[in-house]
Amino acid sequence: MSEDLQSFYNHIAQTSDNPLGLEIDRAEGCYIYTKDGKKFVDLISGIAVSSLGHRHPAVVNAIQDQIGKHLHVMVYGEFIQAPQSRLAGLLCKQLPENMDRVYFVNSGTEANEGALKLAKKYTGRKKFVAFHNSYHGDTHGSLSVTGRNIYRDPYKPLLPDVHFIHFNDPSGLHIIDNSTAAVIMEPIQGEGGVIPADREWLKAVRERCDEAGALLIFDEIQTGFFRTGSLFAFQYYNVVPDILCLAKAMGGGMPIGAFVSSSRIFEAFKYDPPLNHVTTFGGHPVSCAAALANLQVLLEGDFANKAAGIEKTARRILTGNGIVELRGRGAMLGLQLRDAELTQKVVTECFHNGIILGWTLHSNSLLRIAPPLIIELEHLKEIFQRIMETVTKHER
Repeated sequence: MSEDLQSFYNHIAQTSDNPLGLEIDRAEGCYIYTKDGKKFVDLISGIAVSSLGHRHPAVVNAIQDQIGKHLHVMVYGEFIQAPQSRLAGLLCKQLPENMDRVYFVNSGTEANEGALKLAKKYTGRKKFVAFHNSYHGDTHGSLSVTGRNIYRDPYKPLLPDVHFIHFNDPSGLHIIDNSTAAVIMEPIQGEGGVIPADREWLKAVRERCDEAGALLIFDEIQTGFFRTGSLFAFQYYNVVPDILCLAKAMGGGMPIGAFVSSSRIFEAFKYDPPLNHVTTFGGHPVSCAAALANLQVLLEGDFANKAAGIEKTARRILTGNGIVELRGRGAMLGLQLRDAELTQKVVTECFHNGIILGWTLHSNSLLRIAPPLIIELEHLKEIFQRIMETVTKHER
């Protein structure tokens, strides 16, 4: 056993009894290479992170260029740093007028934490409405609005006055009232089973928030940056949130997140007291440089059509015995298999054959499919055929 492997198992805090345990040598494009010479196609993009594949040249060049200038120089919001300013400007140009200001953080759960605090500060209200089977992160605030008791119960008490209603069910919308600070939701529930929102229902949520004076927060940490076919999922639905939360694919492989809102709403962070939401490393210049290059490549490419092609290819091939349903949009797909036993066999055999798949936190019978958007469709077709052959083999 190598020294790195020993240190991993002896000194890295573990999150399960059975980590995948690949000893990584390098990663490039759609592939991950291990120290023992094996090659794996990453069909989950590091959990929806590496949408341009691993080590995209534009991202690597931006990182190298920024390292030659400066790293951290001051806590967030005090010094003018070109990577932050340019990224914020380009991002806001892609968004509606009510989203003209960005607060950079380090991760998705931090983006959601910031959004929850901003909603409370701006509205002066304390109540939140969230959804069963949702997932918003593992810090205390984000966990408080995550709709899965198995993850919440060990850490109670959490935030009070959080109310859960059912996704895509209009009967619970009356819970959103004039004491509600915000409704937080994923336009497509990711860990809950890759379940897209119904378009008319989502519009009804927006209307109910407007009636009650509550803010609408969209957690687009998984759905953002062309993962579902549009730059952001809310653009497909034509439903605009008050606060937009981003991360994962934002940084091209570097850690970064953000929550985006209007200048009017963000005014609440400037007083009573000043500096009432701060971060040391949020908007780190190297991460912002990587994210800027990543966004520029995405905007210059034809990734909306590429995501649509990935979905079309999947729906044409991934069908048959053992498969219950293929859900999702674009390159954010969930393949529902017959049961947990079949799913385990398929994931394990595909892994041994060089295909990295996964399942979601809330389901042991759903395969996560989120390939890099740069993958060639002919290559993807071959991979899907191999997955389908594996399902058929173990279905018998």
